[in-house]
Amino acid sequence: MKKIKSTSEYDGILIIDKISGMTSRDVVDKVSKILGTKKVGHTGTLDPLATGVLVLTIGKSNKLCNILISEYKEYEATFILGYETDTLDIEGKVLFESDASCSDEQIVDAISSFQKKYEQEVPLYSAVKVGGKRLYEYARCGIDVVLPKREVDIRKIEVISIDEEIKIRCCVSKGTYIRSLIRDIGRKLGTYATMSALRRTKQGNFSIEDAVSFECEDLPLKIRNIEEVLDDLEIVEVTGELEKKVSNGARLKSDYTHRFVMFVEKGSKIALYEKDGEVYKMFIKY
Repeated sequence: MKKIKSTSEYDGILIIDKISGMTSRDVVDKVSKILGTKKVGHTGTLDPLATGVLVLTIGKSNKLCNILISEYKEYEATFILGYETDTLDIEGKVLFESDASCSDEQIVDAISSFQKKYEQEVPLYSAVKVGGKRLYEYARCGIDVVLPKREVDIRKIEVISIDEEIKIRCCVSKGTYIRSLIRDIGRKLGTYATMSALRRTKQGNFSIEDAVSFECEDLPLKIRNIEEVLDDLEIVEVTGELEKKVSNGARLKSDYTHRFVMFVEKGSKIALYEKDGEVYKMFIKY
């Protein structure tokens, strides 16, 4: 698709391959400093231990955050049998230990049994709110709290390898905690399990092949325009009366067939409109 000029110096989507040891906020702050703008957000948190796809929104494209949050995400994860920690990963304090003499067949069967929808208990060390406080705040203060459960959908799960550590690949609904999934696999096997590594390989239409390091020298050139990432988009050149209406943010009745319409004038963006029932309303003004 032909690129359209934006009125903002930096505006669009940047797909970062997050490194282990950084929070998602750390990545946002780093990219903000490199680009010289505070208008950077992200569409899905990754734990500090995790690596992989982190989708950043820049400039006016921050308004797209909720739209770009995909229902399903793909991960590769490794875990160790025989113990469980308070954080459900190897960075936590060991709480439980047990024998882990499971055959490969038992491991494969247990993992395969989770390809389903089920009620998953969220981790104690998570940002989920209970009673107005995040769960990790209760954990840090040593306060007991009942952990909520959520229905999650493990659309696909498969074993990649079984050795001293077990590696799996899965496609899961948003809100799924892979740490909790691994905990549940361990308990299914009659033992305990702890996540040792996690890599997000896909989020919606964004895959790890699209991702770049925030340390790459030409980072600004890796920013993708809105029209490259929105599937259901129509581009319309405006003139005359339509140009006046769009510039003033008027609601439009029309026969456009897409969810989004990008109005442009002489190759420059004027506004992005979104369908709202029988009309289109302004979503982003440039």
